[in-house]
Amino acid sequence: MRLAYFSACAAAGRRPELDAATRAVARTLGIELAALPPAACCGAGDHRTYDAASALEADARTLALAAERGTTLVTACGTCQFHLSRSARALEDPAVRERSNAALARDGLRYGGGVAVRHVVQVLLQDVGPRKLEAHVCRPLQRVPVAAFYGCNLLRAAEPFDDPADPASIERIVSLLGARPVAYGPRTQCCGSPLLGKSGDGAVRMAAERLQAMRASGAVAVATPCPLCSLVLDGEQARAERAAGARVRMPILHVSQLVGLAFGLPPEALGLRRHAVPVRPLVDAVEAEEVVRP
Repeated sequence: MRLAYFSACAAAGRRPELDAATRAVARTLGIELAALPPAACCGAGDHRTYDAASALEADARTLALAAERGTTLVTACGTCQFHLSRSARALEDPAVRERSNAALARDGLRYGGGVAVRHVVQVLLQDVGPRKLEAHVCRPLQRVPVAAFYGCNLLRAAEPFDDPADPASIERIVSLLGARPVAYGPRTQCCGSPLLGKSGDGAVRMAAERLQAMRASGAVAVATPCPLCSLVLDGEQARAERAAGARVRMPILHVSQLVGLAFGLPPEALGLRRHAVPVRPLVDAVEAEEVVRP
């Protein structure tokens, strides 16, 4: 399987461990991720807010580059999947597409439409499939309780692949890896990331509420599909603890990292030592009763 791969600026830049884990898992599954030439940001945030036409042109360029490598563009970022999928839908309108193509012509590019935008979670469940995914698990996660945190973007793409009100895709992956999904309230709410540059205190308070709910659920780790959620829930967790006046110490893993751990990939390959909140307790919990399949 060969897929065009959009690494995303948050994953490749601020959370490179998530990008590394996604590439490592893909190699294990025999998936070729065809990297794009330098591609622009998906336009999340101020770019799309203040210059929607320019953001659409940037996405059209990314989709044109992906089209040269296949018909499917995959990303490990829920926010990128949200924006790129919506741009892809808008660009199916010939008039809209031609306006963007007029700008792309300066770089010798043209987008003809037809590129599907998918998230790694979707690829794992729909393209790889549960049977093959489970067959690659050589280090089952010992029924460790894991909370899924979808965030606000993954389930609101142009064509959602899960129920936005009651999703189950990440919990399905957690179960296939041998861990135990736990239920709690705010798993589809915003992590606070959009507020980081505008109201840092507001972002931290939101993160604190989510983290406390995760801890109350009995989870010992969290699986998220979005680098921005990881950036807030992991990187800002110490501030969130101070805001809540309570200790949380909750490891936050991207879905690709959790999959890689169950595949038996070394923690170094998954970037698990780069986290602000140590992931070692989770690794220790798995290894304490480890059963390694051949």
